[in-house]
Amino acid sequence: MKESFSMKSFMAKKNEVEQKWLLVDAEGAILGRMAAKIAPILMGKNKPTYTPHVDTGDYVIVVNADKIRLSGNKANVKEYDYYTLHPGGHKYVSFEDMMEKKPEKVIELAVKRMMPKSALGRNMLKKLKVYRGPEHDNHAQKPQKIELF
Repeated sequence: MKESFSMKSFMAKKNEVEQKWLLVDAEGAILGRMAAKIAPILMGKNKPTYTPHVDTGDYVIVVNADKIRLSGNKANVKEYDYYTLHPGGHKYVSFEDMMEKKPEKVIELAVKRMMPKSALGRNMLKKLKVYRGPEHDNHAQKPQKIELF
């Protein structure tokens, strides 16, 4: 008689997922390297319970967004573009201007471009909280500080 061995695959369910709050200090961090480590945390790929169709990721709070840096000459060359939906409305903003006005947006865009391009990816991105300085509004969640680099 042949003995069959079957192993069940684990699939996380939305109501069974435990999501933690993590705190990342971006001071002196290189933008792309930091974003590449934050995106898998938001997706839950750093957990053994990762399931592609369920949001198993943790919340991430990034502080000191105004103190990030870029490697090489990118700080002088990098541009962000957007479209105003008017004729001739293709606009460009340099990295330096973006860091002056909205340093939070720089990190959000870097992480957003590494997330899945779907409704689930957009919901995962809502778990990213970015703050310009060292203070944040999420003390009640008791975030755990982690070192990415």
